[in-house]
Order: sequence, then structure tokens, then C-alpha cells
Amino acid sequence: MRVLSGIQPTGRFHWGNYFGAIRQYIDLQDAGEGFYFIADLHALTTVRDPERLRGFVRDAALDLVALGLDPERATLFVQSDVPEVAELTWLLMTVTPMGLLERCHAYKDKKARGITADAGLFTYPVLMAADILAYDADVVPVGEDQVQHIEVCRDLAGTFNHLYGGNVFRLPKPRLVDGAAKVPGTDGQKMSKSYQNTIEVFEDLPAQKKKIMRITTDSRSMEEPKDPQKDHLYQLFSLLGSEREVFEMGELYRRGGFGYGEVKKAIFAAAEETFAAARERRYELESIPSRIDEILANGALRARAVAGTVLERAREACGLRGSSVRGHKK
Repeated sequence: MRVLSGIQPTGRFHWGNYFGAIRQYIDLQDAGEGFYFIADLHALTTVRDPERLRGFVRDAALDLVALGLDPERATLFVQSDVPEVAELTWLLMTVTPMGLLERCHAYKDKKARGITADAGLFTYPVLMAADILAYDADVVPVGEDQVQHIEVCRDLAGTFNHLYGGNVFRLPKPRLVDGAAKVPGTDGQKMSKSYQNTIEVFEDLPAQKKKIMRITTDSRSMEEPKDPQKDHLYQLFSLLGSEREVFEMGELYRRGGFGYGEVKKAIFAAAEETFAAARERRYELESIPSRIDEILANGALRARAVAGTVLERAREACGLRGSSVRGHKK
């Protein structure tokens, strides 16, 4: 079974990224043959600064490996290092109905807010479909809000297969991510870069502690018992603490007689311990820049080998000339 997952490099990973998706995606590298890519082409719809984009891509690679993605067991690569995907996107564009794209969530949301969407945003579901189909993916782990993307991918693959006969593309299946957490930000809303309420995974510890100590709380007195399930500080701690620590914290909430400052200090201590090993791995990787370059280069070679085979099938099916004419080795 081949598992595929892509992550946009639009900034440093925060706790919402990690507990909401990345942790579960990395766990799936043991479930089959894992292909993980850093979606820099998708990021171009929002990141317009080339230096920032290059930095985001490198940070994403460092973060993923530090957090447990094993390049010996999984394939990690950068989206734009596989040019076959861009050509495959065009082949899929030719069978994509406009109405299908107009119904996609991201485009509809921007249109509803009066924001002018460019062609990149409008057509990005096709690029996403090419990302998946290029690697003969069997399974794509997604959150509930991303299932539509897999449905679009399956629609386009099915249309192409029907028009040109045979089974050019493998139809992938979505897998809803188990245990994905809804992580509250520093203001109690969902943690998101859009809300500027994030706590980064590899943030400098003094800066991270400062953010945590400034997390907003309600005005209830120290003595008043509280329902832990309704408190965003407890929700954060439950992601970081051990099972016993989380239980004891819940009892403390129910008894009352404590200050939120105690919980914030406990959150910081638990976060420091949770990510200590990953911080050390990241530091080691940063000290040898060529190591990440090598990982991404090897990943791109493996990814291109698969994508090239799929593209060749698609070209032949729709009547385009083969690789021998274009000077490629079969």
C-alpha cells in the first residue's frame, strides 16, 4: 500500500499543524510505502517572497525529519523537484469541468468574502489531483475538511480513464486521520497562522514560554471549581502531558483553588519535554546542511521514477508522443 501526504511550506510548523495532522501522517510511514512532499508549487498562491519560500521549504524538511519522518523508510521530496507533475496537471486540466472547480471550498470561500481569486487558487485542485495520481497512491490521509479534494481527484481520474480507456490512473482512497486534535491557539480560537495565535514547535524556548504565559483565560476566581473539558489551557496540556499528569490536572480543575499561571507553567514544561528529542535532532541536521539536501535529492529521484512511469501511461493513452521521441530513457 502506498500512502501519500503533502504539506504546504507557508511558515514554521506550529502545535496545530503537529497535533492536528503531522503526527498522524508520520505514524503512517509504518503502514506502507510512504511518499511525503513539501508542496512549494501550492505555496506560490500565497507566498510571493522567493527567499521566504526557500526558507520555508528547508524548514519544513528539517522539521519533518526531526519530528520522526525516516528517509530510510519513506520518500521525502519537494513538489517542484518532480516536473512530471506539472505536465500531468495539464493533461488533467483538459478533462476538468469548470463547474467542478467552482464548487471547491477554497474558491467558494474566497469568492464569498469578496476576495478575487487568481487562476492558481481556482485550478489548484487539479494540481492536487496530479500530486496524488502521479505516484499511484492507494491512500491519502486527510482531515474531514479535505475529503472533497480526494473526491475531485477520483472524479478526474475516473473521467480520464473513461475517455481514454483502460486504467491509466489508480483511484486513491481517503483515510480520515484518527486522533487528529483540534488545537486551541493563544486566544482560545483554533490555532492558525491566519489568527496569529500560534505556538511554533521549534520556537526558541524563552519566546515560547512568553507566548504560553500570555495565553488568554477567563476571569473566574482561583477558588472556583472548573470544568476542564471547557478550558483551552487544559486542552493544550492534555496534548502534551502524560496520561497520569492529564488526569491529575483534571482533578485540580474540579477541586479549584489554583491559578491559571500554574497550568501555563505545566504546559511549557510538558512541551519542553515532549519535543526535546526532536529539537536535538533538528539541531544536528542543521549543523550538517548537506544532509537535508541529500535526503531531498534522493527523494526526488525516487519520486520521479514513479511519476515518470505514470506520466508515460497518460501520454500514451491520450495520443502524445512517447519518451523515446523526447530524448528520455524508458
